[in-house]
Amino acid sequence: MNSDRSSQQLQKRREDDGTKSKFTNWTKVKPKTKKSPAKELLTTNGGKESIAPSKNRTGLDKRALSHDSAINDDCDTHVNQSESMVMERERIHVQSNMTNTFAFAMVCLLTFVTRFHKLDEPDHICWDETHFGKMGSYYINRTFFFDVHPPLGKMLIGLSGKLSGYDGSFAFDKPGDKYGDTQYMGMRVFCCLVGSSIVPFAYLSVMELVHSVPAAFIAAMLIVFDTGCLTLSQYILLDPILMCFIIGAFYCQVKFQSLSDQPFQQAWWFWMTATGIFLACAFSVKFVGLFIILLVGLLTAWDLWRLLGDLTLSKIILAKHLMARVACLILLPAVVYIGFFAIHFKVLNHSGSGDGFYSSAFQSQLIGNSLYKASMPEDVAYGSVITLKNTRAGGGLLHSHWHLYPEGLGAQQQQITAYTHKDDNNKWLVKRFDHNPDDEDFKHPVEFVHHGDLIRLEHVATQRNLHSHMEPAPMSIRHQQVTCYGENGTGDVNDIWQVEIIGGNTGSVVKTVKTKLKLIHYLTGCALHSHSKTLPKWGWEQLEVTCNPYKRDKNTLWNVEDHINTRLPNSSFELFKPSFVETLLESHAVMLQGNSGLKPKEGEVTSRPWQWPINYRGQRFSGVNETDFRVYLLGNPVIWWGNLTVLALFCVLLCLWALWEQRGCVTQPHNKERNQRMFGAGAILVLGWALHYLPFYLMGRVLYFHHYFPAMLFNSMLSGIVLDFLLQSANIFISHRMIQLCHHGGFVFIMGIISYSFYRYSPLSYGMTGPNANNSTSVMSGLKWMDSWEF
Repeated sequence: MNSDRSSQQLQKRREDDGTKSKFTNWTKVKPKTKKSPAKELLTTNGGKESIAPSKNRTGLDKRALSHDSAINDDCDTHVNQSESMVMERERIHVQSNMTNTFAFAMVCLLTFVTRFHKLDEPDHICWDETHFGKMGSYYINRTFFFDVHPPLGKMLIGLSGKLSGYDGSFAFDKPGDKYGDTQYMGMRVFCCLVGSSIVPFAYLSVMELVHSVPAAFIAAMLIVFDTGCLTLSQYILLDPILMCFIIGAFYCQVKFQSLSDQPFQQAWWFWMTATGIFLACAFSVKFVGLFIILLVGLLTAWDLWRLLGDLTLSKIILAKHLMARVACLILLPAVVYIGFFAIHFKVLNHSGSGDGFYSSAFQSQLIGNSLYKASMPEDVAYGSVITLKNTRAGGGLLHSHWHLYPEGLGAQQQQITAYTHKDDNNKWLVKRFDHNPDDEDFKHPVEFVHHGDLIRLEHVATQRNLHSHMEPAPMSIRHQQVTCYGENGTGDVNDIWQVEIIGGNTGSVVKTVKTKLKLIHYLTGCALHSHSKTLPKWGWEQLEVTCNPYKRDKNTLWNVEDHINTRLPNSSFELFKPSFVETLLESHAVMLQGNSGLKPKEGEVTSRPWQWPINYRGQRFSGVNETDFRVYLLGNPVIWWGNLTVLALFCVLLCLWALWEQRGCVTQPHNKERNQRMFGAGAILVLGWALHYLPFYLMGRVLYFHHYFPAMLFNSMLSGIVLDFLLQSANIFISHRMIQLCHHGGFVFIMGIISYSFYRYSPLSYGMTGPNANNSTSVMSGLKWMDSWEF
């Protein structure tokens, strides 16, 4: 047993020595030294002792060593070449980063220089500054108003004015009014800052899409040197704010998609969350922000479809992807959007010019409104003086004035309209159908107005009765005309109306604010009706009131808003204050109704969507005559027509590339990757352009030239990508030595063309005086290429 134990110990010691020998041999190899396979063989020899040269080697051994030496030399050469390639790539990467940084700095510098140049000129109201400057004043004064757009842009304008020292006292009456000592520059500077941010966002978006500095730089310069984008960025308008959020949302979405290989990482969450916030902000400035939401939604749907086809992902991971996008791109924007409206309602808590567009319950929460903490009789009685409000969204108050309907439009009797502002011409005296009120009535008990009663309504200011007859209404010819008729409260049988309370029955009393009722004409059976149609100038552009034979129309509903009767006790109406959700829903109904009903003002220049891409007609911002300081909104025609040409060219190239791929034609891997990147990015930008342009063909409201500018941003980014692609594709036609020269020369040529065109057309943005373009001495002489241009 001792002998066996000794043998085992000896064997173990040998194994330990062998292991130690192997370890010692491997540690001789320096970890930082890269050796060829032959050198490794010579060093380790499969774990055995190294082979050392000997004088007694045979010729075969010498030839083997010579062969190994050659292998070693080849491997060293290969390693050196690889190291050189790595160093070259690093050098190119550093150089590319430096070029990108320099180009981005140049973009920012040129943007701010062009935008802030002559920002304080002219020193008077230009175009829609009269609206949005006034609305900024409303926020500073906390005065409620009505507008067809969501509140964020106007709130930011008001905030910028407040922070820059503007007190909200300037009237902003009409274009051309001098600002004088008003601190208006803070609002212009703010709009200019957000308008300037559009260009860097565009540059960064193109860089993320195609990773090409020239493409990004060209795209940015097309926006920098566009006179239209410049003009919109220099005034107190919603457009620069809207375009900033649109292009910001697009950049964040592109950045988010570039991180698709890093799901659920911090950067991935950040850019998706930023996308949702920008989407909410865009929609909170104007409802056309919906178009960027559609674009992001389509890209997100495609991304999810791609993930669904990845069979390596589990159902749980797919569900996480879906829920993350729902949370960041749907729920978060909804919360942010509603939050802006909560701030809007909190700030604008005083009665103002917009009260009449909203329901009586809505008005009851506005300080200073007649319904705020109102104390008035609850039940309507004969002898009461009331106002009647149409209950539809944006409905007006029943109104009359001394003016008559013009000849040829029914009877030439006193006009009846619906008016969204409060004044004494909205007041009506409630009378029995067979009796005019007199002093004797005060000796009798008060009689209330019930469901089914026959009444007459006398216009307090003119003492004529609400009247209808078989003549057609002025705008809605299938309805009957409604007028005021009679003298001193005396008319005829066509003045009689029957009260019909919604949900009422015999004995139900008409109540202030609470009761919805219809007024049915006693002789013809039609119902008093109002809608969104506006009367022409002869009707002061107020809303038409008719008698509708179709009594079930929802626009035939009215409620009593104000009520005066000294013989009745007053009641508090604080209970009618609506909830936040009711207020939010009503405000949207009123905005959408007002937006769809927008009509051009007299003498106002409007346009149609087909005119926008071809730059057919611009928009006067300031001045008309030669002595005026004139600013004219018009796109740089070289850039706009170039954009349109590139858009058409891209569609042709896309079809040719699709045909090439379908036929299986051979393409070099580098070119194939470049083509896929360019056409993929271009398709996204064409989709963005289409979504921001084509829907306007379906709109019935009044349209203006400036509605096209968000689409123009996508077209400019597409032009940058396509032009750079064409310059890179020059190797198909020219020798390899000329490629770089051609690319640089083409780039310089493009920059020269657009910068020189900007130089010639910049007076449109920066302002001009003196002769018009038709005069040879004008600074714009020879540049009026279309007769429809008005400068």
